[in-house]
Amino acid sequence: MRVPLSWLREYVDLPATETGRDVQAKLISAGLEVETVEQLGDGLKGPLVVGQVLTIEELEGFKKPIRFCTVDVGTANGTGEPQEIVCGARNFAVGDKVVVVLPGAVLPGDFAIAARKTYGRTSHGMICSSGELGMGDDGTHGIIVLPPETEVGKDAIELLELVDEVLDIAVTANRGDCLSIRGVAREAAIAYGLPLRDPALIDVPGPNAFGYPVQVSDPLGCDRFTARTVTGLSPEARSPIWLQRRLQKVGMRPISLAVDVTNYVMMELGQPLHAYDRNLVQGTIGVRRAAEGEKIVTLDGTERKLHAEDLVITDDRGPIGLAGVMGGANTEIADHDAAENGENATTDVVIEAAHFDAVAIARTARRHKLSSEASRRFERGVDPQAAAAAAQRTVDLLVLLAGGTAEAGVTEAIAPSAPHTITVAANHPDRVAGVEYGREIVVRRLQEVGCDVYGQDELLVTVPSWRPDLLEQNDLAEEVIRLEGYENLPSTLPKPPAGRGLTHRQRLHRRVGRVLAGAGYVEAPNYPFVSEQVFDQLGLAADDPARRVVRLTNPLNDEEPALRTSLLPGLLGALRRNDGRGAHDLALFETGLVFLPRAEQGIAGHLPVDRRPTDAELAALDAVLPEQPRHVAVVLTGAREQAGWWGKGRPADWADAVEAGRAVAREAGAELIVRSGQYGPWHPGRCAELVVVADGAERVVGHAGELHPRVVKALGLPARTCAMELDLDALEQVGDGTPQAPGISTFPVATQDVALVVDKPVPAADVEAALREGAGELLEAIRLFDVYENAAQLGEEKKSLAYALRFRASDRTLTVEEASAARDAAVALAGERTGAVLRG
Repeated sequence: MRVPLSWLREYVDLPATETGRDVQAKLISAGLEVETVEQLGDGLKGPLVVGQVLTIEELEGFKKPIRFCTVDVGTANGTGEPQEIVCGARNFAVGDKVVVVLPGAVLPGDFAIAARKTYGRTSHGMICSSGELGMGDDGTHGIIVLPPETEVGKDAIELLELVDEVLDIAVTANRGDCLSIRGVAREAAIAYGLPLRDPALIDVPGPNAFGYPVQVSDPLGCDRFTARTVTGLSPEARSPIWLQRRLQKVGMRPISLAVDVTNYVMMELGQPLHAYDRNLVQGTIGVRRAAEGEKIVTLDGTERKLHAEDLVITDDRGPIGLAGVMGGANTEIADHDAAENGENATTDVVIEAAHFDAVAIARTARRHKLSSEASRRFERGVDPQAAAAAAQRTVDLLVLLAGGTAEAGVTEAIAPSAPHTITVAANHPDRVAGVEYGREIVVRRLQEVGCDVYGQDELLVTVPSWRPDLLEQNDLAEEVIRLEGYENLPSTLPKPPAGRGLTHRQRLHRRVGRVLAGAGYVEAPNYPFVSEQVFDQLGLAADDPARRVVRLTNPLNDEEPALRTSLLPGLLGALRRNDGRGAHDLALFETGLVFLPRAEQGIAGHLPVDRRPTDAELAALDAVLPEQPRHVAVVLTGAREQAGWWGKGRPADWADAVEAGRAVAREAGAELIVRSGQYGPWHPGRCAELVVVADGAERVVGHAGELHPRVVKALGLPARTCAMELDLDALEQVGDGTPQAPGISTFPVATQDVALVVDKPVPAADVEAALREGAGELLEAIRLFDVYENAAQLGEEKKSLAYALRFRASDRTLTVEEASAARDAAVALAGERTGAVLRG
C-alpha cells in the first residue's frame, strides 16, 4: 500500500517537522512493515511552468515526426516572449495547455535543461510528459495536456504536486484495514497520540423505497449491498489534477472521472466500489452464485467460464460482474473519449458498495487468476460499516466534479448480524508478554484501536467493524503488546536443562550433511510444495503410495498445492535451473521432511500461548498431523572427477549415487544391502534397491542409480542424470549410534584376487555376499575392481567379476595356505549360490 504523506496529513495533524522517515519509524514501531519511503521530486528544480501552445511547425526530412513549437509561458522566462521548443510528441495541438521546463531547471535523475540546437533548430527548454517528471503512468504515453482553465505561467511543481513523500507499506494478510489511507491514518494517530479525522464519519441518508432495486439471493456471500444513483453527469467532465495525482501516487492509473472517483474512495476508505452505466443495466441488480458453465466478459476483455462457487452480480440478462473482483464489459462506463468518437457517453450511473465473503472472493480471484485492487481488499477484510459512507462519498464527488444530481433513492440490503465480542482477563496481555502493563494501559490501548471495553478484572471487548482479524483474546493481547512497543519487551534467553545438548537424531543429520559435503555435494534446500503432475513426470505407477499427498487448503501457488512425498522433485528442479545457467557439473544434496497422509484425517486444535502445552495436548496435535519422516537425497550430473594434467576425469554415474547411500548408512551405523531393483524414476537396468534388516525382516528404505531417459526428457534434465533417496529415520532406527573405534592389527594383510565368470543377470551384490560369507572371519575387506564382458572369450550372456579379498588375523600372521583356503571356501560358496566359475 502506497501512502502519500500529503494525503495522510489530511486526517492526522502530524508535526510539520516530521519527515517520511520519521513517520516510517513510528509505524514500524507500531507493527506496520514500511519497506521504503519514496522521495517524489527529489532533485527537481524549476523553472517548471504552465505554457500554452501558440504555433506548431512540422519539420520534414527526419526519420521520425518532429515539431517546432512556440509556447506562451507568460513572464516565467523573464522576457514574456514565446518560448521556442522542439518536440517529438504528437498528442497535443495549438491552444493546449502543457507543462514546460525552461533552461536552468533540473529534472529527476539529475537531468539538467539547457538551450541546445537539435534538428536544425534551437530548443529553449522542453515540453514534458508524465514519465519525464516522475509522475507515474497517466495513460496517455505522451505530453501532459492540462485543463483549458489552467493559468499560463503558473508554477507546475505546485500545480502537479510533484514534491511529496510516499510510504510503501507491505500490508500483512490480516491487516486489510491498512489497505487504505483511513487505516494507515488511524495507526499514525495512535502512534503519535493525536486525534483522527475519520473520513468515513459523514452524514449518510437512510435507506428508502425509491432506490435502485437490488435482490441478494446469497446473504452468506454478500451480507451488505448499498446502491446509489447519480444522473446528469457531464460527458466532458474529467478528473481534476489533484485527483489524478493522488491516484498516481498510490500506484493507480487515471482512467475516467467516474472510475477515478470510485478508485479514489476505495484508496481513501478501503471500501471497493463499482459504477455501472445505468442505461446498460437491465432490471434488478442481483447477487447470487453462478450457474456452472455460465460465462461473462470482464472489463479486461476476457471471456470467463464461471464456477458454481463464484459469486456474481447480475441483472435480468445474467452476470454483469464478478463480485468483489471485476465488473463486466456489458455495463462498462463510457468516458468523454467515447463521446468524441460518436458513441454514447455515460451520464447516469448506479454505484455499488457491498461487503462480500472474504473466502469466496479469494477463491474466485485465484480460480480465474484475476487479482484486482478490490479482491485484494475483500479477501483481507473490509469494514462492512463503511459501505454506506463510501457510497455517499462517491456520490458527493460525482456531483461536485461532474455536475451530476444525486437521486433521493437509497438501497441497502443488510443481513442481520451482531458485533463480535471477546471476553478476556485484564491481565492476559501481561501473561503473554511477561510484562506488567496493568488494566489501565490494556483498556486504553484497546480503546485506541476502536474497541468498546467494559468490566474490571474480566473485560468484555466489542471489536470494531474494521478489524475482522481480532477473533480471540490472544489477538487483543497482541494489539496491546505492539502498541506498547515490541522493542520494550525484555530479552530473556531460555535456560535449557544442563547436559542435554543435541539429540541423537540431530547429531546424525549433521554428520550426514558433513559427510556428503565432504564427498563434494552442495546442500540445496527446497520448498516442500509440489505439483501432482510431477508424479507423472517421475514415472510413478498409478497406485504408488507416493502419489497420496497432503493438499493445502491455502497454497502459496495454485500450481503446487500439495506437500512433497519425495525430495527428488525439488532437487531435480534445482539441478535443472543450475544446468540452464551454465553450471553443468553438479552434485546436490538435501535432508528434509516429507509428508505422508494418515489413513484417518483429523482437525488440529489450538495450542495455548500463555503456557507450555501439556504432553496430552501435544500428543493430540501429533495424532492429526501427517507422518513426517526425514529423508536424504542426492542428484548428480556432468563430471564427477574433473579432467586435468592428472588424467582424463570421469563422468558421474549410477555407482556414485549408490556410494552416497552407502556413506549415509555408514554414518548411521546401519548395514545397507544393495541389490538390483526397479522403481519409478530410475532406469530399470541401472537402479539399486537399498535395503536394511529391521526386526528380522528386510525393509526397502530407498533407491539409487541413473534416472530413466523418459524422466530425464520429461523434466528437462541433462542426459545420464543420477539420483539417490533414502529414508534417514529408518536408517537411524536400525543403526547403531555407538561410536566404533577402528581395529588396528600389528599383523600383515594377505591379499588374494579372484575373477569369477557368472551369467550377466546375476547381481554383483549377490556374488559379493556369497564371497563374504564363504571367506569367514579372516576376511577383512572385499572390493569389486573390474567387470569384463567379451563374448569371444567368455561366451554369450556371460561376464567376469574380479574381486580383491583382504585377509588378516588378529593374533597371528596368516600363512599362504590359510589365505588360499579361505579364498577357495569363498569361491566354492559363490559357485554354489550364483553359479560362479573361476575364470581361466
